Amino acid sequence: MAYYILTSIYAMWYYINIHLCEVIPLDDRYATNAGLFKALADINRLMIVDMLSRGELCACKILEKFRISQPTLSHHMRILCGCGLVNGRKEGKWTYYSLNEKTVREHIAFYTEATSRHGNCICMEKPCCEGDCL
Repeated sequence: MAYYILTSIYAMWYYINIHLCEVIPLDDRYATNAGLFKALADINRLMIVDMLSRGELCACKILEKFRISQPTLSHHMRILCGCGLVNGRKEGKWTYYSLNEKTVREHIAFYTEATSRHGNCICMEKPCCEGDCL
């Protein structure tokens, strides 16, 4: 629940363009990916994602690799599932987790685009100054 509230807050924030002193609404992609980066900012969650990159795992198998309690694992998995990075499915009393491949591809594409020079950068939406600054 807290993740959805934070994502909504991110979506409502505005990026302030320093050169023009104007407010530009954030693109939903930034809010979504900020939530993914936040989810991956924890070492345990990052290691869980690494484990799941090899395929679906039962929660009990993930728990065996960490010195954390079951409620703590549930907390981490709730965050990973909440941001869409991980899928969970119940089978009897066990929960099995796997990476959401579509979300992973979209996140990689966003990161690649955001960290490389490209013509559709947010800084190119309106000129930042009179001269040619880029």
